[in-house]
Amino acid sequence: MHSKLLARVGAAVFVGIAVAMTLVQMREEPAARPEPAREVWVPDGDPLPAQLRACAQMGELALSSSDCRAVWAEKRRRFFGVDHPEAYSGFDASPPPPVAVLPEPTSVGAQRGKD
Repeated sequence: MHSKLLARVGAAVFVGIAVAMTLVQMREEPAARPEPAREVWVPDGDPLPAQLRACAQMGELALSSSDCRAVWAEKRRRFFGVDHPEAYSGFDASPPPPVAVLPEPTSVGAQRGKD
C-alpha cells in the first residue's frame, strides 16, 4: 500500500516540477538572435567573377557562347593551377549541334475534337 502512495507522490512531484520549469521558461524573454554576417563583394580589378556571374545568368545559352567557355576555361586553369592554357582550353572549337524545334503541344479539347 505504501508503494502505491509513494508512486503517486513521486508522479505528482514530477508533474509539479515540469509545470514549474515550463512557467519559468515562458516568463523568460527569448535571446536575441545575431544577424547573419553580410557578405560584401569588393571588386579587385579582376573581371572573371563578373563574367562568371553573367554566364550563370544566361542559363543554357551560355553553353553555346564561346566567351563563356573561355571564362570557364580560365576559372578551371586558375583552380587547378595549370600553367599551360591549352590543357583546359574549353570545349572543342566546333559549333554546338543545332537545337531541334519541338512541335507545340495542343490543348486537350483540340485533340478530342468538338464535344
